[in-house]
Amino acid sequence: MPKLDNQTIQLALVAAVALLMLFQMIVLLAVFFVIRKAARSIRDDIENLRSSVAPLINNTRDLITRLTPRIEETAGDLAVLARNLRTQVADVQSAADEIVERVRRQASRIDTMLSNVLDAVERASVFMADTVAKPMRQLSAVLASAKAVVESLRTVDPAAARSRPKHAPGDEDMFV
Repeated sequence: MPKLDNQTIQLALVAAVALLMLFQMIVLLAVFFVIRKAARSIRDDIENLRSSVAPLINNTRDLITRLTPRIEETAGDLAVLARNLRTQVADVQSAADEIVERVRRQASRIDTMLSNVLDAVERASVFMADTVAKPMRQLSAVLASAKAVVESLRTVDPAAARSRPKHAPGDEDMFV
């Protein structure tokens, strides 16, 4: 068996470390190539994505550039339209308020006129009742008394006049 001295052990350790470093270098070199290949693949994918998205971004930018003045103009027109609409609504509201007030005044006026007409009709009917009905009752009473006087003068026997009916035989329900 060979003798293990310090130098042999150191030589064995240096050889083992060298082999491990060589193995580490190979692994690191393999990792480097894999990472480089992945970076190229990612770069190609990014380039493809950029080439497909760039026209879309440029078209969108051009569209926004073209539409910005129209959008601002439309927003201004909408603001003017809203302002005009507010003014017209206020005008319509004031006109509606005025119409409602006029209708209210006319309704009050018509109510007053109808009340006056009905009061006049009532006064006229009371006047007619007092003017026509009262004299008619008085005239009717005078005529009834004149009839009674004439009948009493026509009859010779006052007792026969009392026993005789005052109405015709078929007219029992009639009032004169």
